[in-house]
Amino acid sequence: MDVNSIRLLGTAIAIGMGTLTPALAIGMIGAKSVDAIGRNPEAASKVQTMAILAIAFAEAIAIYALVVALIIKFV
Repeated sequence: MDVNSIRLLGTAIAIGMGTLTPALAIGMIGAKSVDAIGRNPEAASKVQTMAILAIAFAEAIAIYALVVALIIKFV
């Protein structure tokens, strides 16, 4: 295997694993927040705020994975 093939494989693994975990986390956050709002509708605004914040942090992990994948590919 040459260096370019290894770089492409590393890029694919980094972006694949780096986006799978946040996608699962965002799905779980959404499911749990809908469940919490269903159980206690009065707390909907607090639950929604916390869910949006947690989704933003989970999405940041995917952005970090993208940066790592780009570094692997081009540096």
